[in-house]
Amino acid sequence: MRDPSFRDSRDCRFNRNLALPYFKYDREEARSSRECRYPAFRFLRPQKAYEPPEDAAERIERICESQTIPQNDGTKLEDPVLRFKLFVACEGEFKHSIPNSLLYTIESIGDLKRFYSTPVSSTTPYEALRKVDLPKNLHIQQDYHRFHPDTDTMFNGKTAFPKSSTLVTGLKYRKKYPGHMQENPWLNEQMKI
Repeated sequence: MRDPSFRDSRDCRFNRNLALPYFKYDREEARSSRECRYPAFRFLRPQKAYEPPEDAAERIERICESQTIPQNDGTKLEDPVLRFKLFVACEGEFKHSIPNSLLYTIESIGDLKRFYSTPVSSTTPYEALRKVDLPKNLHIQQDYHRFHPDTDTMFNGKTAFPKSSTLVTGLKYRKKYPGHMQENPWLNEQMKI
């Protein structure tokens, strides 16, 4: 039986008057636990590909010099106005912005150099399988075929699944694959009764 004095986060969703116990926030521990729990969901975020230039560290040092910020890697970026000006200057220089989800990780000039020297790939793991040598008994169909009665002529546009429609719900593939609403062949018979 559950202890009535115990309250978890699910209770607080429905009753905002309940107080959660105080936990000390450790930034490094939160970062490592988040990376362990959600590694599979990272590729779903839309992001632009970024290939860092070879002189990224020198360019950041020049930006710091123009902003009158010490250039050593241990310099903390605590002033919010200074951080904003520095990040905007770096975005203009590299044509690559820092996502909101990573702003908290950049606390020093060293972190900023590390961010702008890390490449960002926009390919999903599924798309990356095209470049991998697969075993002979494994085949992945990259450009799959969707049934549409106007384009499938093998059985004169008749489907093996007469009650199943081919719906394309994603915005990315809506133009590539046309959707199809399948008519129910038994609906007319049922309406007569």
